[in-house]
Amino acid sequence: MTILTVILIIIALPMLIALFVKKEYNIERNIIINKPRQEVFDYVRLLKNQENYSKWVMADPDMKKEYIGTDGTPGFIYSWNGNNKAGEGEQEIITIVEGERLDLEIRFKRPFEGKAFTPLSTESLTDGKTKLGWGMYGKSNYPMNLMTQLMKGVLAKDIDISLNKLKAILEKKQ
Repeated sequence: MTILTVILIIIALPMLIALFVKKEYNIERNIIINKPRQEVFDYVRLLKNQENYSKWVMADPDMKKEYIGTDGTPGFIYSWNGNNKAGEGEQEIITIVEGERLDLEIRFKRPFEGKAFTPLSTESLTDGKTKLGWGMYGKSNYPMNLMTQLMKGVLAKDIDISLNKLKAILEKKQ
């Protein structure tokens, strides 16, 4: 009887906690890149370039990829189907404010279904320095909201890793 009670508590406690955890999440990370704003923007607007810097895109070198539309323009869709680390889904360029902002919608299919929005923004600091912002926000329904809140730190770290790779690529580029 005691073991059964402990098992029930272990199962029920996270479900109870999830009732009181926010369903919305928001992550924002920034980096300073020693390149002009337009050069940074022109690189990040092309989703195919994520293969060079995104930790998530690089999670499975053998994943199947499909492209629909013209990269760097609204409506372009980059879909993937990979291993358990990469999962399956697609991202679409929703809006572009030339030289300033790129809004993406990511639709996850596997391992969990979900939707996230990832804005990328560029801001000129000086002639040769650009602040690049990369965000991710969305909503997770109960009980996935608990996992999402717990994963925010991991997601932020993954974005930081990707931003640092991107910075190295752009600053090395002549």
